[in-house]
Amino acid sequence: MSPTKTSPRVSSRPVSDAASFVSLGVPANLIQILARAGINEPFPIQRQTLPDSLAGLDIIGRGRTGSGKTLAFVLPLVARLSADRRGSAPRQPRGLILVPTRELAAQVAETLDPLARALGLSHVVIHGGVSAAPQVKALSRGVDIVIACPGRLEDLMQQRQCRLDQVAITVVDEADHMADLGFLPVVKRVLDKTPTNGQRLLFSATLDNGVDVLVERYLHSPAVHSVDSAESPVPDMEHHVLCVSRDDKPAIVQALASGRERTLLFTRTKHTAKKIALQLSKNGIPSVDLHGNLSQNVRTKNLEAFASGEVLVMVATDIAARGIHVDDITLVVHVDPPAEHKAFLHRSGRTARAGASGTVVTVMTPDQRGDVEVLTRRAGIKPTHTKVQPGHPIIVELTGPPAERRMRKIPAPQPVTQGRPTNGHKPSGQRPGDGRKPGSGNNSRRRRQPVAKRSTRT
Repeated sequence: MSPTKTSPRVSSRPVSDAASFVSLGVPANLIQILARAGINEPFPIQRQTLPDSLAGLDIIGRGRTGSGKTLAFVLPLVARLSADRRGSAPRQPRGLILVPTRELAAQVAETLDPLARALGLSHVVIHGGVSAAPQVKALSRGVDIVIACPGRLEDLMQQRQCRLDQVAITVVDEADHMADLGFLPVVKRVLDKTPTNGQRLLFSATLDNGVDVLVERYLHSPAVHSVDSAESPVPDMEHHVLCVSRDDKPAIVQALASGRERTLLFTRTKHTAKKIALQLSKNGIPSVDLHGNLSQNVRTKNLEAFASGEVLVMVATDIAARGIHVDDITLVVHVDPPAEHKAFLHRSGRTARAGASGTVVTVMTPDQRGDVEVLTRRAGIKPTHTKVQPGHPIIVELTGPPAERRMRKIPAPQPVTQGRPTNGHKPSGQRPGDGRKPGSGNNSRRRRQPVAKRSTRT
């Protein structure tokens, strides 16, 4: 039985906008690791939450995508576990991070790894879509921190390969996305196995759709910290709606994808994502796709190719709207407008991250006008509407060189080299919360770019 919970409270702890990691109480060895990665100043969500989380309080962190939430929970997690030198017994981790998708699990691990190693802490990533054997082996050796999609973790718990009764700190990341995907029942079953007196940190863009139930049931008098409105658009983001005919739409989409900057295209279906990526590649625009019908290995390879700059175009379903943190995405294109405004904001949030600016384009056919008007109004944006045909000057404006777009850019393409194969499929279907959304990449020549690091400020 969980103890009686008290209401969330807004933290009154004063934190200066000029606060440094030192003044927030982050250990010096962790600050050195951050500095080597070029991270010298904390983001607002980090400035607000770190004093309370490092002090052991439960936290609700609210902020838009790209606000720096990953470091906001990774830093107190490793700092507090390091201070307790008990070590982890086999199959009994001391720290737990729950995330909704495999891609997010991998990227949290990428941020965590150098910080954990600096303090002598071990970790394992647990999710579906791959063999469980290496995960079981790591757990049997004993790890300090588990980063997990809840479905695979529950499977291993039922097989007695993992126990959570020694977990001192639990993080629930992207809690609202867990709810959107229907994963809250398994999240509750997992959290029920963690000690009721442990510290819990919950990060979410919103507290609706069942997330408030998690807060009430599992957090003890949590301090609430909000950065920006979860429903508000990013200030340094331009929005355009291009009104096109159905016949002209493929040519317009290809023109938008043909720029020299990293571009992310969103579609509603896996079939459309695959089709567009193949067509773009055939037309000399190396592209990869990301959706639920790809095997985990192919999804990882395609994301790595996009993050490193080997290819500049990714075509994705909403699987990439959350949890894909890649720097320098300068253009997001809603090839198919999403069904509701929260998805629109999450998709759009793949650009204009970490203080950069970006552009979002919604491609609208005449029959979609009413839906797009409702969508943008609810999202709180006032886009520029332009009726276009192939060759319209606005295409050059949106995909042109740095001086025209006033954004941080990645360098111009270097000579083409042969890319690695990325074809592969997996059967659709899932169990809830295993990190797979229910329902391909291409052999292509890719423009090779200097490596662009994936953001650790997530």
